[in-house]
Amino acid sequence: MDALAIREFDKRGKDQIPTMLVCQSYAKNMGLYGERVGALAIVAATAESAGNVLKNITTRVIRPMYSSPPLHGARLATLLLTDPELNSEWRAELKLMADRIISMRQLLVAALVERGEPLAKWKHIQDQIGMFAFTGLTPTQVQSLLDDHGIYLTKDGRMSMAGM
Repeated sequence: MDALAIREFDKRGKDQIPTMLVCQSYAKNMGLYGERVGALAIVAATAESAGNVLKNITTRVIRPMYSSPPLHGARLATLLLTDPELNSEWRAELKLMADRIISMRQLLVAALVERGEPLAKWKHIQDQIGMFAFTGLTPTQVQSLLDDHGIYLTKDGRMSMAGM
């Protein structure tokens, strides 16, 4: 699903989309928060065109922003992506974490239904994907959860499923 837009643009061909930049962050799926680790792929009609784009990005964005990003995260990402044994272990751990988050969503909705809440009111939490869930709670309800129960959510009602 994450690559759907990229594949769609790629299908259109170089005549309609001569250059495409594809960014990928490794912050969440490798746990490398704050390490500035990711990838930028430049898809262009020619190698020369890709080189020109890279030169512009380097001189106008990368150099002015930071000249030497930290290497620690990049080295970890490279190791995880290139060592077959570590890559396999990492993928298994990702699956385990994703399955746990799915389970937490299901258990939360089941607990709400068990307490008399209508399934239709909370099913969207179970249907969402990712580390966070949008609950639909109002800022007043969120504040009440914090004040009365010590439950932390963002003011817009977003909660961390990974922290459940």
